[in-house]
Amino acid sequence: MSPRPRQVSDDDILRAAFRAIARIGPATLTLADVAKEAGISAAAIVQRFGSKRALLLATAADAAGGDAYIFPALRARYASPVAALVGLADCMELMGTTPAEIGNNLAFFRVELSDPDFHRHALSASRRMHAGIRALVKDAVKGGELTRCDADRLAYAVQATLNGALLNWAVHREGRLADWIRRDVRTLLAPYRVTRVRKRSDHS
Repeated sequence: MSPRPRQVSDDDILRAAFRAIARIGPATLTLADVAKEAGISAAAIVQRFGSKRALLLATAADAAGGDAYIFPALRARYASPVAALVGLADCMELMGTTPAEIGNNLAFFRVELSDPDFHRHALSASRRMHAGIRALVKDAVKGGELTRCDADRLAYAVQATLNGALLNWAVHREGRLADWIRRDVRTLLAPYRVTRVRKRSDHS
């Protein structure tokens, strides 16, 4: 007799862990909290991941590969690379849509900065995000939407704007998070935008 298929996949558990971190924070998070979020038993999580630390490391590794679906989705949604860059504002809501959720995810980021095993995943996530942004910048330049520029440096600036705007919104709490971030990204890109001047006709 073949074993019964798992109704809750490892990916499902990792997504549940991410949601639980945003809701509770990493310090007080328990395997029981994640199990409740995933709809399985804590024993099942221990069987698959072994410990809370192992689960959190797996969650960090999974998050580090987020670019693999973020950028293809943006390119599928927007024909314009600049529009896709601005559209990254919506993706930042993965970090939370309330100040409390953002704070809890930042607490997890603090762990990633202080623990070498976690930091390698944070570094990988940052590098991969930068590469995706840089590719959009290069395409925007090639397509005549942005002026010629140092795509590498502008990509870092976009990345910094996304992260900084996230924190600013959590403090100011004005309007919707994505709208706040979108405004700041547009402001950053404005000096690089190519202005197309319509040629005047002979009768104008």
